[in-house]
Amino acid sequence: MTPVHFTFSSAFMLGLTGLTFHRTHLLSALLCLEGMMLSLFVALSLWALQLSSVSFSASPLLLLAFSACEASAGLALLVATARTHGSDRMQALNLLQC
Repeated sequence: MTPVHFTFSSAFMLGLTGLTFHRTHLLSALLCLEGMMLSLFVALSLWALQLSSVSFSASPLLLLAFSACEASAGLALLVATARTHGSDRMQALNLLQC
């Protein structure tokens, strides 16, 4: 495994462990998701560059577009949760009590 692959793999795993273990606030969960998507975007961009194929050059942009949609939906949920529940703490959210 090259150092570049190790760096992006560890960045993705660090975001995944942050998402798994530090679930106190919704904002921290969204930041961990964005870190994971950023590491995937850079890794996919470097992979498309190494292959130097025209057919793979659009895939990082597609991932970036989906990441932007995910971020906007997450921020909309964060604002709606903060307005209805008063905070963004994950323990205050109860899906059974809608």
